[in-house]
Amino acid sequence: MTSGPSGAKICVVGSSNIDLTARVPRLPRVGETIAGGSFHLGYGGKGANQAVMAARLGAQVALVSRVGRDVFGDGARRNYTEHGIDTTHVLDDDRFTGVASILVDDAAQNTIVVIPGANQGLSPADVQRAASVIEQADVLVCQLEVPVETTCEALRIATRRGVRTILNPAPAAPIPDEMLRLAGWCVPNETEAEAMTGQRVTTPAEAERAARSLQRRGAETVIVTLGARGALLVHGEAGELIPAVPVSAVDATGAGDAYIGSLAVFLAEGHSMREAAVRANAVAALSVTRIGAQASFPARAAADAFMRERGIP
Repeated sequence: MTSGPSGAKICVVGSSNIDLTARVPRLPRVGETIAGGSFHLGYGGKGANQAVMAARLGAQVALVSRVGRDVFGDGARRNYTEHGIDTTHVLDDDRFTGVASILVDDAAQNTIVVIPGANQGLSPADVQRAASVIEQADVLVCQLEVPVETTCEALRIATRRGVRTILNPAPAAPIPDEMLRLAGWCVPNETEAEAMTGQRVTTPAEAERAARSLQRRGAETVIVTLGARGALLVHGEAGELIPAVPVSAVDATGAGDAYIGSLAVFLAEGHSMREAAVRANAVAALSVTRIGAQASFPARAAADAFMRERGIP
């Protein structure tokens, strides 16, 4: 894997989905039908989103994923190619391409239902065949929209070669302690941190307690993303709340993926963990000012300009 313009080499092992997004004035109650205002079909999946975000920032990106032999899978492949992502290990599957049904309300809050489809077919053997791109990366990024054993195998391969690893434990699911030990960085949001620890996470103090619990299970560095309140960075004995960059939010869909993808790039570029977290906060903030997931992700020039405007080095 050769370096992209940023000098960062990123490998993402994860999901490919099609996002079906409807705008609604408010999220419906159980059994209620309401009229939506608009509809958007876009490319998504946490793995795909994080790969595209890294590519938008100029990194050389390889994706290990599966898509169906259908029109959605064909479109996903074209989208990766247009972003310059290495699709050597984006494999065909007899299942349909994964789908995410998303509702976004006027307060920029969302609910998401994910139907995994082909993502369920990504196997440890697929990852083993992709070992070369994992081993050549500066940072490996994984999530939980593919089988847990597949993610564990990817993390093992990276760890053996000294490749830095980021685990985004989303959507929340039971995971073995081995996975946390293999993840140099564990980056859940509030909901995921609560599900993983069984502890309430509504304040920065509660987020730090949850992060310490994940450390005791083996995680080295934990970042709990807190939406409009920023992100709590916990490493060793130190803990710091990194404030969010204030913006007028339009749609929070994909903001977490923007954070993870940009965090990987900034770490690969040699920024300190705090600098990388601060800069990832900024990229995620810029993304929520636009509609959609990948459609909201800024290119490098726009991200750099936004950070200069906000005084972020």
